Parts: sequence; structure tokens; C-alpha cells
Amino acid sequence: MTHGPLVDPAELPDWLAPLVKTTAEIDHSAFTKYNPKATAGVRQAAVLILLGEQHPGSGPDVLLLRRADGLNSHPGQVSFPGGAVDPTDSGVVEAALREAHEEAGVLPESVRPVALLPELYITPSEFMVTSVLGHWEKPGPVAPVDFGETAAVARVPIAYLADPANRFRVRHSSGWLGPAFAVPGMLVWGFTAGLLAGVIRLAGWEQPWDETDVRDLEASWRAVEELPGEESA
Repeated sequence: MTHGPLVDPAELPDWLAPLVKTTAEIDHSAFTKYNPKATAGVRQAAVLILLGEQHPGSGPDVLLLRRADGLNSHPGQVSFPGGAVDPTDSGVVEAALREAHEEAGVLPESVRPVALLPELYITPSEFMVTSVLGHWEKPGPVAPVDFGETAAVARVPIAYLADPANRFRVRHSSGWLGPAFAVPGMLVWGFTAGLLAGVIRLAGWEQPWDETDVRDLEASWRAVEELPGEESA
């Protein structure tokens, strides 16, 4: 099985079960129009989409990282915990949990992997990425483990991301156009925003928003740094 539930959705909280159930019925087109088949040169990677509740009934949130500004690859960008699947990993689930621990201090035993999303290809890095949906059953404190790699860690409420006031699209100087989310100190765009937009839609959390609102990427990046408050872990 390349994607679908890893557990019985009936065992999960009401806010999570519909999302996990629908993972058996989708393909890559739920997130992107372009997804070539893996070839011999494509590397395997995994990310962890970690969903939990800070308090019972408070509504789900998702763990996001902001990469360090000094990195050679994607500096300052927002991502899910994740990276390449190592030879010592048993598979994508172990790789995603390992990376979340190494980057944000997430304890693997606190997370229940509940579903796999379809593989998605990232053109610049030539990674074929599997997204692991995780239920954070026993949330604990998280923070950047190495500030040379991770500048910030945040648990961002899904309700905040789904708020139409915080959603728009951004245009890259290359002409690329895609979804974006504005969080204090974080502009979520690119691959991560595409995944988030798909998850929010599939889970039934989406609200009507202005898809004609297209903003310049660099200007949007500067704007989120001026937003009041900070979504913190």
C-alpha cells in the first residue's frame, strides 16, 4: 500500500477520523497536478504532518518549523519536520518520526502514525516525498534542537490557517503561482502550503476564501514578519 489509513479511523477523535478515512480514496491530484513516476535517480523522503489538540475540545493544530536563514537549501522557509529516508530507517514512518525528533524534539512514542498520503515529487530537490499523518496523542514540549537548522517551531491552530483572512496565493518571480498562509513570523507557501491546503480541504475544515487574492511572494514574506503576536509551541 502506497497510501491510505494505517489504523481504523473509528479509533480516532471525531476531528481526525474523516481525514484519515479519505486518504484511501485520493491520489496525488488532491495536492498537485504534476507528479511524475519515480525513477532510479529519485530519492525517497518523508515528512510528518503532526496533528493534535493542546486542550480537549480546543480544536486541532499542526506542527510547523521555520528553517534557519543560513541554510543553503530553502533558507527561512516553513516546512513540516522531515527529510531523506536513511538506510537505517525501516521506512517512511520511521524516517518522519526520526526527523521530527531531531528537528523539534518530538518524542516518537508520543505520536501515533495514522495514515500515509500519496507520494509527491519535489522538482528542485528530486525527492519523492511521502507525508505521514500523525496523531499527537501525548503532546509534549517542542523547540528547535539545532538553531543552525531550525529557527522556530510552532503549533499553529488549524482554525487560524483556515481563516479566510490568513489565506491567499503568492506569485514567485519565476511566474509560479500557489497557495499561501500568513502566520506571525511565518509565511507558509510552496510544497508545504500545497499539502496544508489539501489536508484542510479533505478534512472538511476549509472555509470560503478569496482565491483571486494574489500577492507578491517577497512582499508577503516581509508582511508576516510584521504581524502582531506569535503562534508558539
